[in-house]
Amino acid sequence: MYLTQGLHRALQRHPGKTALRHLAQGDERHWTFAQFAGRVGRQAAALQARGVTPGERVALLAANDDALITLLTACWWLGAVACPLNIRWSVPELRFAVADCGARLLVAGAQCAAQATGLADMTPVATCDELAAESERLAPLEDTRTGGDALAALLYTGGTTGRSKGVALTHANFWAAAMTRGAELNNPPDSVSLLVAPLFHVAGLGRLVGQSIVGGTCATLPQFRAEGALAAIEQHHISDIVVVPTMLQALLDAPGFDPARLQSLQRIAFGAAPMPPDLLDRALAAWPRAEFFQAYGLTETAGAVCINLPANHRPEARALGRLRSVGRAGLGAEIRIVDDSGRELPRGEVGEIVVRGPMVTRGYWRLPEATAAALRNGWFHTGDGGHMDAEGYLFIADRLKDMIISGGENVYPAEVEAALRSHPAVADAAVIGVPDARWGEAVHAVVVLRAAADADPATVGDTLLAWCRQQLAGYKCPRSFSVTDALPLSAAGKVLKTVLRAGYRP
Repeated sequence: MYLTQGLHRALQRHPGKTALRHLAQGDERHWTFAQFAGRVGRQAAALQARGVTPGERVALLAANDDALITLLTACWWLGAVACPLNIRWSVPELRFAVADCGARLLVAGAQCAAQATGLADMTPVATCDELAAESERLAPLEDTRTGGDALAALLYTGGTTGRSKGVALTHANFWAAAMTRGAELNNPPDSVSLLVAPLFHVAGLGRLVGQSIVGGTCATLPQFRAEGALAAIEQHHISDIVVVPTMLQALLDAPGFDPARLQSLQRIAFGAAPMPPDLLDRALAAWPRAEFFQAYGLTETAGAVCINLPANHRPEARALGRLRSVGRAGLGAEIRIVDDSGRELPRGEVGEIVVRGPMVTRGYWRLPEATAAALRNGWFHTGDGGHMDAEGYLFIADRLKDMIISGGENVYPAEVEAALRSHPAVADAAVIGVPDARWGEAVHAVVVLRAAADADPATVGDTLLAWCRQQLAGYKCPRSFSVTDALPLSAAGKVLKTVLRAGYRP
């Protein structure tokens, strides 16, 4: 199980078939499997010439495009560990991740050149174009065929304790997750998958891996824009797409939306946030022959461990109540609902969701205590609450961790709270998610100002928003603020966020 195996298989079966299409307006590029394999081998040689050896980490800071996919595959070809970084992060957030993973090299796309300059004092930096030019002068490196339990990627998640954690995922983890999905859903080699989910997220990277394994075609857009995605679907006969509900709504609401021109779509996967039934009804009407399915998984499981199959999304199946479910455990995954002591609960009772299987991470990079807390007795403790019905369908009840999902992005309140508390006018802060029609949840901050602070409660929100934007990615910054004299606390001194949520009115 090595992540370049699918490329070798495709090269043997159909070398002249299109492997990659980059669909940026005015800058479209196409690569056959033969061309792609040659580029991968030469870029692996270029990484080696820059001093990267098997097992070392390569930080990648680039939007979705053919260059990023080539570099990811070149890392695996060489036996290096790919560390794709969130291009929406601030420079301080990026600096932390680069230092934490101990990157031997940082490779940046053209759109991220400015961010990369703020990291050049930490590790050698190259641009995608520079590395590509260097690779043209080199002979292709022989594939090391690194796989199995060797690390394939470090994916950084937001931190529940105020710092990001590097999730260590092996080649075997990604393979197992791809098999979990593939066993439940058709993924033929003639499929064309539009990768709009960022490749620094497990949903995007996992979809790339699954498509690579079967020798399918991948198409990339540098960023999600509804009009661009609709044009790509129509012009390039896209058959597969992974979206969050806000993306699906943007597609349906786009001025140029015409379902008659978009019937190539055969599979539409969604996750990361609940799907509003009325939005699903609109999508089903627009694509009556497409398969819709919801997936539940985490970065720590390399992708989906639970899949709610297309049959459960059709109106005739809703009487069974399964539309709200995230499905049943996929191939190779075991799922239980447990109490605080780890004992399995009876069906129907709410507890913590725990997962076991070959797709589960071996742990958090250089965080043995966090790893031990999450991986107990062979089970990964997700921190998500849920219950399971008599037939094994899983229902998410609540997030035991206070993570906020806004527009498909995970926001961990501790990170935002730490940024707010670092402002001299703020004595304390609590961050919660509040309902939002567009984003699903919006980040809201409740702050306590210092007694001596020279701050107007009516305008302090603008000041704090500007402060947060200097330290955090835009999607993590609060969209609204309220000021209070004191935060509600439990007897143990913990902030009662349930009280804050109940008392907040948008």
